[in-house]
Amino acid sequence: MTSRFAVRAVLFDLDGTLADTAPDLGGAVNRLRERRGLDALPIELLRPVASSGARGMLGVGFSIRPGDDGYDALRDEFLAEYESALDRDSRLFDGVAECLAALQARGLRWGVVTNKAQRFTGPVVAGLGLAEGASVVIAGDTTPHAKPHPAPLLEACARLGIAPGEAVYVGDDLRDIEAARAAGMPGIAAAYGYLGESPDLAAWRPDAVIATPLDLLPLLDAAGR
Repeated sequence: MTSRFAVRAVLFDLDGTLADTAPDLGGAVNRLRERRGLDALPIELLRPVASSGARGMLGVGFSIRPGDDGYDALRDEFLAEYESALDRDSRLFDGVAECLAALQARGLRWGVVTNKAQRFTGPVVAGLGLAEGASVVIAGDTTPHAKPHPAPLLEACARLGIAPGEAVYVGDDLRDIEAARAAGMPGIAAAYGYLGESPDLAAWRPDAVIATPLDLLPLLDAAGR
């Protein structure tokens, strides 16, 4: 796509967009499986649903869904296990650090808007070295609603003191694009990410698609600061 966006800030999803957090999420699932005498699953099997958090991980790891008997207890065990080792193997995707540095060099602020709860978001953002550069971090429980509701994106813009149309949102899941559209900002799909349970990017109707983090830079024009 050749669209260019005049912006003052770039907002990013976390899991599957800025960072590959699947190894730590998957590690928590596999430790739960091992406690139950089950073989560990390959991370590649778990990676596509990593953006869906506990629901996605437990769905693949144990074929259990919200509302099923035992789901709540298993979810709580999974979250405690993940919290105990949530920045062991998570890494920024190739090109992310360079992309963020280039945004700052252009005078553009950037931030994180994720559905991950704050108890996990803070340590992960810090562990990845993102805390100092981020102008805003919105977790899944910062506002009463999580994505695809626009509230988290609107809260990020309010904290930055900008209009929603002065930001873009980059994400690797359909709900990211839906949230951006509902908030009134361009939504850019990260084709290198997890892509969730609906990987047909054309059906998402994003405003642009990027194959690597650095592909974002040619799409952006700096608006008046």
